[in-house]
Amino acid sequence: MIQASICTIGDEILIGQVVDTNSSRLAVALEEAGIRVTRMLSIGDDREEILNNLRNELTVNDIVITTGGLGPTKDDITKGVLAELSGSAGYVEHAGQLAIIQEILHSRGLDMLAINRAQALVPDRCEVIENRLGTAPIMVFRFPEASFGATLYALPGVPFEAVGAIPSVMDDIRAHQPLDDILHRSVMVFGMAESALSEFIAPWEDALPKDMHLAYLPNPLTGIRLRLSIYGGRAEENQARVEEQIARLKELLGDKIYSDEDDTLEATVGRLLKASGKTLSAAESCTGGEISHLITSVPGSSAYYLGSVTSYAVSVKEKVLGVPAETVEKHGVVSSEVAAAMAEGVRRVTGSDYAVSTTGLAGPDGDAFNPVGTVWIGVTGPRGTKTVKKNFRNDRKRNIERFAAAALDCLRQMIIEDSIC
Repeated sequence: MIQASICTIGDEILIGQVVDTNSSRLAVALEEAGIRVTRMLSIGDDREEILNNLRNELTVNDIVITTGGLGPTKDDITKGVLAELSGSAGYVEHAGQLAIIQEILHSRGLDMLAINRAQALVPDRCEVIENRLGTAPIMVFRFPEASFGATLYALPGVPFEAVGAIPSVMDDIRAHQPLDDILHRSVMVFGMAESALSEFIAPWEDALPKDMHLAYLPNPLTGIRLRLSIYGGRAEENQARVEEQIARLKELLGDKIYSDEDDTLEATVGRLLKASGKTLSAAESCTGGEISHLITSVPGSSAYYLGSVTSYAVSVKEKVLGVPAETVEKHGVVSSEVAAAMAEGVRRVTGSDYAVSTTGLAGPDGDAFNPVGTVWIGVTGPRGTKTVKKNFRNDRKRNIERFAAAALDCLRQMIIEDSIC
């Protein structure tokens, strides 16, 4: 199997000033093409560090992709290091990239400076993939078998430009590398901790064929993505084998699987509502609009989502949603009774078929009755109202995400139950 390494270059990543998102996007593209990523490295703006690390990566990988260090300022030294590494005798001006630089500067009302023109200069032993989104060209170095026998792609570090370069880089890789087929198949699971899920499906996992690999990919908003992968072999045969294993997994997990593809809870809820012709609204307290944000992030959600009330204050719960003051006084804001009244209130106000509500304590403080991470979820629909209590022990941001995801899953289950009855 073809192996690749991804290297980010720049002190700004090592000191935490900039978050590296380029590596993850590149890794996804490489993996989908059947290329195994062996390492991700971050290297500072130091000539010896760059040289030594790239030599090592080129020695043990077929492909090395770098991002960063190609700008016009003095701290951007990657181009010079790559010229030295490749044994280039000098630099040549790339006419195509120079024209792009001129076009970009002209569109911004800027004059061409010597420092801008220098970005079109590339080592004479590299090939160029034009970067139409920025001024730094994408450089390709093909090292002969006598040295490394590998290919290095140097991409700009600006995420917009790096991500924009991925299709062209992948096209070049496919044109020069014998790639193996790779098959990925995912199912989405919600409502089980990763450790509990692993223990529950252990007999199934242990019985998987040796060439079939299982990965657990948890996310607080989507649950756990179980991904089965096969590298190499015949695509049609592999597809049939994976589907057989997925069918067995569905028998084990039942409705804990909410989708048999790489999916989200909000998209799944949306499909269920569209299929049934029903509408939805939300009443949010502790989630502060997170549920509404997730639902409306799905294209076409206007077909089923009517709106929400972010009833953070008790007065809004009472005056807008109609939660009785005596209910709050008797049971407390974070309670089953208030969650139910909130859901029923927003359903009444909006006229929706279904409604979901949350009232809880995201943190950092709890109250006299509930610890931080407590949430009551209310869901109501044509056949009645249900409430569920959940407890999470995370920081405030993670608690809010988990509250919202749990609420969507409760809603999903009610819609499915209603469709069966």
